[in-house]
Amino acid sequence: MNIGVIGIGNMGRNHLRVYSELRWVDRVYYYDSDPVKLTQLAGKFEDCIPCKSLQELLTKVEAVSVCVPTERHFEISKLCIEKGVNVLVEKPVVATLKEGDELSKIHAKSNLILGVGHIERFNPIIREATRLLSNPRYIEIKRHNPTSARVTSSSVIDDLMIHDIDIVWNIFFNGKTDYEIHSYGDYNFCTVVAVFDKSIVFLSASRLSPRKIRTIYIEGGGISIEGNFMDQEVYVYKNPSKYSVEDDKYVQENVIEKVLINKIEPLKEELKQFILSVKTGKPFPVTLEQALLNLKIVEVIKNKLQTPDSRG
Repeated sequence: MNIGVIGIGNMGRNHLRVYSELRWVDRVYYYDSDPVKLTQLAGKFEDCIPCKSLQELLTKVEAVSVCVPTERHFEISKLCIEKGVNVLVEKPVVATLKEGDELSKIHAKSNLILGVGHIERFNPIIREATRLLSNPRYIEIKRHNPTSARVTSSSVIDDLMIHDIDIVWNIFFNGKTDYEIHSYGDYNFCTVVAVFDKSIVFLSASRLSPRKIRTIYIEGGGISIEGNFMDQEVYVYKNPSKYSVEDDKYVQENVIEKVLINKIEPLKEELKQFILSVKTGKPFPVTLEQALLNLKIVEVIKNKLQTPDSRG
């Protein structure tokens, strides 16, 4: 199978690298509107071939990764589908819900795969967390970054928190439409409290942190789970087996287990799944419908966002 990568910024280059390593891929063609980037990548990855135009690329491939800036996602994805090419588009799927509705109509007329690259869906700690605790009462996810010159136009909600919105709304509370959302902060630091019946979710995302944080904490059913997205480690804490008071100090013995996880690169797993979907015709695990739900929740959070000034 021949694969294309459209847009070779940081994420696009990672897609090129991974595709070049996968045995299911014959040739990888890539295109970017910046000719300097094409020159810089020449010969860097085996079996990866630059194209002079987007039209040339689309005549050579069965499927593409769309890694251009978000404001061009709709335009490029639409063109690919119209040319009969399967698409994996990076998150967020499109810039607006209106574009999302239009893309849904276009995709519905085809028999093509249209997947969305919410990469944390493929992190093994999410699979383990849902296996261990499918009905959580409390979830807390933190996703904090140092300030980066890479992101200039999108909010921290579109850029970072959307990963965790996908995990909460499409994995842990899939199909639940009765919830409340409260959000606080601004476009560089945001906290969200969401309530699903008896369950509470706390999300925080920041571009002001001096260090990178990617953690998840879950409680329910007499256990709690701690996970780290970066090192892919998960710990399970069970109810204390012993309580006592010694020298006026409260003492308890906790049961702590480290879960054995087969660590993988989430992007590699994501692109494997995309190729498998193209080969078999089975939907990609992150569907357009789910990605548009994520975008809808992003908009709700933005609209409800309260800053310290707005609260008086």
